[in-house]
This record gives sequence, structure tokens and C-alpha cells, in this order.
Amino acid sequence: MGLFDRLKKRAAPAAPEQEPPRPDWDEVYSGMRVEATTLDGQRLLFAAKMQNLNGDTAELYQYTEPLVPEPEGPMRVRIRGYNDRTGKAAYMEGTISLGAKHIWQVEELALVRVGRDRAFYRLDTNLDATATSFQGFGAGEKPCKLINISVGGACVGSAVRYREHDKFLLKVQLLEDRELSVLLCQVLRVVEKEDGKFEYGCRFLGMSENSEAKISQNIFAAQLKRKR
Repeated sequence: MGLFDRLKKRAAPAAPEQEPPRPDWDEVYSGMRVEATTLDGQRLLFAAKMQNLNGDTAELYQYTEPLVPEPEGPMRVRIRGYNDRTGKAAYMEGTISLGAKHIWQVEELALVRVGRDRAFYRLDTNLDATATSFQGFGAGEKPCKLINISVGGACVGSAVRYREHDKFLLKVQLLEDRELSVLLCQVLRVVEKEDGKFEYGCRFLGMSENSEAKISQNIFAAQLKRKR
């Protein structure tokens, strides 16, 4: 082998590193319920339905009152969505600009990760409520506390013993000037407290699109009232 051949062999470029696997874009779709927050995830901006998803662009049809003043120009945000079919949360980032009729244009949309953790913002409440069960020793309407609530579920405190997968009807007044919220809950997690009471992590069942929109609006209205 000649000198030139040896030098050419030494100078051969290294094989490019393989790109890490990307999260599954199948978890994101037009019609998905999403919440927009600041990029650090600390401030909730608005809830919307994602539409016209096309590559790294989409539109967000806002259906709640914004919690912060509308930006004067494009704004980089975090977008959290929930896939009703798989039960997974999709975490995205993108640049949004406000268009007509509360429709936000999204550009540079990137999927950060997909997981089975909570997708939606939870509002701490500690409100008086009632839970009505139709089975077991806890049957009937019993007082309870709504500890926090999101679009998809709630944390409920009670002296009544429920078990995982038990169902009850939760009734609570989220705001004084709004109608009573009646929500069918299923227990997913049970935490026994030192005082002999229990906290239940629940998900909502049988929620129509209209019901989800009302819950979102009530949560955002309560959050806005606190900020004011």
C-alpha cells in the first residue's frame, strides 16, 4: 500500500451517528384536546382543540378565556395534548400567533415526548362536594372534598372507603355563578391518610365534547378569578 493510500485511509470520515428514535407522531392528531402553557410549563394560557395538523404546522381553536394578555407577536409555547384512543399524553413545543376568531396559528411544531402521565393542568380547589355511589357499603350520597380537578379527572377526599375501579357521581359547584357540575368518576388510585380518611385519584367517564368544554371553561374561569 502506497503512502497516498495510507493517508486516504486515515482521513476517511467516521460513520455518522444514528439519530435517537423519535417519539411516535401517531399520538398527535387533528381534533386533539390541548392546553397551551408558557415554555417553562408554569403558567396556563388557554385550552383549545388542535385542527388542520400538517407536518410542523397546525391551528389551535381556543375555547377558554385566556389567562394572560394576548401577545403582541409570535410566542414560543409548550402544548400538552391527550390522546383519547391510547390514553397517552403528548408534549409538544411550537411558535403560536393569534389569528381571527381566537384561532392560533402554530409553526415549528415539535413533539418532545409521549408518556402515560397527566396531560392536563390541575386546579387546586378544596371545595365541598358530594359523591353518590350505587353499590357497596358507601352507597348513597356522601359529603366529600374536591381537592383538585382537571379536564380528565379529579382528586377527591372522603371518609368513605372506595376501592380501585369503583364509580361514583361527583357533584360540585366550581364557581358560585356557574351551574352545578355533575361528573361520573372512576377510582384509579387510593391513598389512605393518617387521619383515617382517603384521597382518591379519579378519571371522568362518559364525557361528551360539550361537557369537556364546560369543565375547561370553569377551570379557567376559576383560575382567572384567583389571578384577579
